[in-house]
Amino acid sequence: MDGNRHGRGHRHGHGEGLRHRLGHFLTPHRHEAVDKIDAAMEASREGMRTLWLSLGILGATAVVQAVITALSGSVALLGDTLHNAADALTAVPLGIAFVLGRRAANRRYTYGYGRAEDLAGVAVLVTMAASCALAAYEAVDRLLHPRDVTHLWAVTVAALAGFIGNEFVARYRIRTGRRIGSAALVADGLHARTDGFTSLAVLLGAGGAALGWRLADPLVGLLITAAILLVIKDAAREVGRRLMDSVEPELVDSAENALRGVDGVRGLGQVRIRWVGHSLRAEADIVVDPHLTVVQAHRLAVAAEHALIHAIPRLTAVTVHTDHTPVGSDPHAPLAHHGEWRPLTT
Repeated sequence: MDGNRHGRGHRHGHGEGLRHRLGHFLTPHRHEAVDKIDAAMEASREGMRTLWLSLGILGATAVVQAVITALSGSVALLGDTLHNAADALTAVPLGIAFVLGRRAANRRYTYGYGRAEDLAGVAVLVTMAASCALAAYEAVDRLLHPRDVTHLWAVTVAALAGFIGNEFVARYRIRTGRRIGSAALVADGLHARTDGFTSLAVLLGAGGAALGWRLADPLVGLLITAAILLVIKDAAREVGRRLMDSVEPELVDSAENALRGVDGVRGLGQVRIRWVGHSLRAEADIVVDPHLTVVQAHRLAVAAEHALIHAIPRLTAVTVHTDHTPVGSDPHAPLAHHGEWRPLTT
């Protein structure tokens, strides 16, 4: 017997306990599809606000640093400027992704457009890699053709401004990204955080130049490039995991514990969870008594869905499949020739 995907509103059974009703009173919520769409829309709006603020702060920082780079000739500051400019411009693909994510699902994109955020994460990685490559080229060129760095006081001011701007943006992006479940925005925040520390590294180049060591500036430029490569590695891992439908194992544990706590669930089969944009979707197989009516089994599937919604943050859709404890022949036998069948566990 198959359960149903309950995207519409549902009523709770009369057998639910006082503790559950009290929980609803203390933390009121609704599970209707309209509420879920509104939550996704609000998450996108919050992401857009974060992106616009980041674009403004990092854009202004990059402009100031670009002027000082032209005056001083510091290749370390050039690398930092490129990173800040690239970080500001990553707001463009992320913004497009958030706008696309608001579009409703249709017959071609039946899960909606949430995956656009994962593609935006790839665009962020490409932008980071391009800025890193350009900074590395300029640093190597300066090692081969040394020149003096001037206006060291201005370079110092630009480095401090870069650190402050990047750290503010990093905290804001990471906090918002984790709150709305956007891996791309978190990756972008990590990028900004490392750019902040690389801005401080520019001070080392300025200090070396002040002491007459001409190679200090390009060497710091290479150091900045290496630091960004480490960030690219971490961000690529995060974005890659999201593209491969990875979730934290603790989420699956929480889902299984919630399902086992539903009165009437005799066992579990597969429990699968994945991200679609910054929302989670789940699929669960539950085992019930074999003599339940369709109405009773459906009510139990609704209760299982309800338990998952309470247990898993940012879960917006659940598909519950109901199976029964063994009676006679295996009802799944007709499926055996279609591939490996994983039996339900108890």
